[in-house]
Amino acid sequence: MNQSQLQEMADNIDLWAKQLGFQQSSILIPSLDSENALMQQWLDRGYHGQMQYLANNLDLRKDPLKLVPGSCRIISLRMDYQPPAKDSIKILKDRDKAYIARYTLGRDYHKTVRKRLTNLGKRIQEQCDNLGFRAFVDSAPIMERAIAEQAGLGWSGKHTLLINREAGSYFFLAELFIDLPLPTTEKKLKNHCGKCTACLDICPTKAFVDANILDARRCISYLTIESKDAIPLELRPMLGNRIFGCDDCQLICPWNRFAKFSPEDDFKPRHNLDDISLLELFNWDESAFLKKTEGSAIRRTGFDGWQRNIAVALGNSRGGVAVESALTIKLNNCSPLVAEHINWALLQLKNRALVPDQEANIVTILTAKA
Repeated sequence: MNQSQLQEMADNIDLWAKQLGFQQSSILIPSLDSENALMQQWLDRGYHGQMQYLANNLDLRKDPLKLVPGSCRIISLRMDYQPPAKDSIKILKDRDKAYIARYTLGRDYHKTVRKRLTNLGKRIQEQCDNLGFRAFVDSAPIMERAIAEQAGLGWSGKHTLLINREAGSYFFLAELFIDLPLPTTEKKLKNHCGKCTACLDICPTKAFVDANILDARRCISYLTIESKDAIPLELRPMLGNRIFGCDDCQLICPWNRFAKFSPEDDFKPRHNLDDISLLELFNWDESAFLKKTEGSAIRRTGFDGWQRNIAVALGNSRGGVAVESALTIKLNNCSPLVAEHINWALLQLKNRALVPDQEANIVTILTAKA
């Protein structure tokens, strides 16, 4: 291909990406030395917790093109995911309801986004002879946010998520590695966070060491999804009713006023997970859990992790005879990990412990959104 044909291909790729459901795409040659150094510092401080995979293959994270020999460009893309779900603030305010991170209410995004990305690669392939490509969606040692930031899809917010002026932060990132020397469209954007620290201040567990530095070991998303251990005692009251992930730092972000609802059916809530009681979810047995989370990212926590998380949330709930009965009955048929959290919940309910941190956060969010 000559330069004119390559430019035409680059223009077509942006059009095809939008036709496949991506809101934005950009072509780049990655340069990640500074980001790699910052990540190494983060790892050295142990902020990654049990996520040892983040400390592996650092050479590939620094130079991602080595991941796919022969590739010379990366197409970085984003896809909006905000579902038309029940109001997040109302769910967080109701301690008897379960709060599940908005990105995981529907189908597992890996499946949806990867399929679209692969179709984009095939579309490009149809126009080229012997094109090589490979699609990645949070599935390899790739610094996706750093790549997307270099590509110009947004800037890195103080909460460590990428922010886009037109879309906020409710979007997935994906990468298509190709061996075609396309003209790059990367563009470094200005950071528009300014002096705002709302995302840092709202964090229920104070997981942010500083702007752009997250101690994952205190992050509710890490504690309820990645960690397989007992949730630290001092952090349990702070989880409130959040049983899978946490969106607080996004809910408070002023830029998410511009976030748009996703048109994708795959991201719409399933099984009423956007407005469901903790007790109903706790009463699922393992077969129900597996059936109702089929094709969902929620399976990542496993059934024990699911019950552990809900037990903590029930301990933070309004309680009542039905809740205490369900917790007590479950003690007869659960793992030691779950039993520990059930006993904690029963003690919390007995003492009628409140969750001031959660209530304070909710008031702050409501005030900010008013």
